[in-house]
Amino acid sequence: MTFGLLRSGGRKREYVLALDLGSRTTKAVWLQKRDDGYALLKYGIFDAPAQGKEPNTPPLGEHFRSILHSMEIQSPTISLALGVGETIVRYAELPQMPLPDMRQVLKTNTRLYLQQDLTDYVFDCWPVNGKLAQEPDQRAEKARPPVVPKQKVLVAGARKACIETVHTAIKQAGGIAGVVMPGLVAPINALEKAEPELFQREVVALVNLGFRHSSVCVLQEGELVLSRVLALGGDQVTQGLADVMGICYAEAEGIKLGVPGEVHDHLVSLLSPLGRELKASIDFYEHQHDRPVTQVLVSGAGAVADWIVRALQAEVVAECRPWDPTAGLERALAPRQLAELEQVAPQLSVAVGTALSTI
Repeated sequence: MTFGLLRSGGRKREYVLALDLGSRTTKAVWLQKRDDGYALLKYGIFDAPAQGKEPNTPPLGEHFRSILHSMEIQSPTISLALGVGETIVRYAELPQMPLPDMRQVLKTNTRLYLQQDLTDYVFDCWPVNGKLAQEPDQRAEKARPPVVPKQKVLVAGARKACIETVHTAIKQAGGIAGVVMPGLVAPINALEKAEPELFQREVVALVNLGFRHSSVCVLQEGELVLSRVLALGGDQVTQGLADVMGICYAEAEGIKLGVPGEVHDHLVSLLSPLGRELKASIDFYEHQHDRPVTQVLVSGAGAVADWIVRALQAEVVAECRPWDPTAGLERALAPRQLAELEQVAPQLSVAVGTALSTI
């Protein structure tokens, strides 16, 4: 699944630096396309720059430069995943036509197809069945039925100003713009490479635990059939713990990460709203499609915490486990990074999926 809210317009790249621009941290992966697959060369997790409601060019450009310096990469192709606050992802029924025409139709009539006025947005879309409409056959023009058939597509969009800001920041950092895509769908690309048999044959829920938001995407044999963004994440759990214990935010964060067993019941209680929302999403899918979700795959910083995975499993009553988005990649890493990858990998699902969509 390849969205391109910003497209380089050039050929596929051999190397790409993909960045998952989160509200608290930026996750970066440096990938290479090889004859026999893909290689993970480097990765990094960096404090995100302070931003307002939308990215701002000067701090973003400096942030990108700092990442390039830290990872010792020069003039790369940079692809970026934007968070749920900067993008929209939803389904639409569009006339059956080539993708460039679909993008133009969306741009000129968002209220008709998306039930919302989204002026000055950039759009891309992906057909639900993975098949694109062919260019019309002029010889069959007279035989065409009067009603143009519709096609269900998944639509992604972001404000044009946001895309231009990102593009400018990439250039200021000395990089070459690759693609910009919504972080919500990027892990799907990573799962297809990491666990292809599961991806193609099962019904799974991909849960990405973020700082302020979490997301759930239900995949049925590789097709995205449901997606939700939940305004619940690690920030709310930490703040809730601070309020319950009467301590500052930093102390609560230290306890949550360092000695969660001492406040286990508090943490589970604070996480339960996320578990209930996740269960509601899975129940909705199962009721609509009469098929069970066989596994819940958890990524994000919280995926390495056993108590979080166990608490979610207790709510949804289905197998929950963290997954490794780098499993389908050759790991051409320095020894220190290779040793740390097991703990870090669940945080890289968005960045890896974005890189794979580029190369």
